[in-house]
Amino acid sequence: MLVLLYWQPLTRISQLSTGHVQHDDDEVLVRLGDPPSPVPAPFAGILLDYLGQRLNTMTATNPDARWTFPGRRTGQPMTLETLELRLRHLGFPTLPGRTAAIRHLVLRAPAPMVARTLGYHDDTTARLADEAGGTWRHYAPGDHRR
Repeated sequence: MLVLLYWQPLTRISQLSTGHVQHDDDEVLVRLGDPPSPVPAPFAGILLDYLGQRLNTMTATNPDARWTFPGRRTGQPMTLETLELRLRHLGFPTLPGRTAAIRHLVLRAPAPMVARTLGYHDDTTARLADEAGGTWRHYAPGDHRR
């Protein structure tokens, strides 16, 4: 979900702590940038269920792991290799999925807004928007009622 919906690389996903997920009333947010991004249903429920049953937290060395994806070693997140193997085993196309997700986002919203929300540099999302054929760079901000 974090790869496909929010264009997050596995290097960032592996470093997410449980504190990056916020649950207020009926809304679930994930803090990837500023402001936190809403998690749509049904993925919000899946994420909350996962956090309640995370792997590698039932051992004596890791019961209070703060990582969203805790590793086998105490205080360490899951390794990138392990995370990637699990996703590949489940059939998730991480790289093609990330590319499709960001292209979709930068065609729907201004690249700087996407960059801020997801914690990326403006130049990166602007370049991807140009490659995807986005027209937001031609958008003139301000009041156009005159």
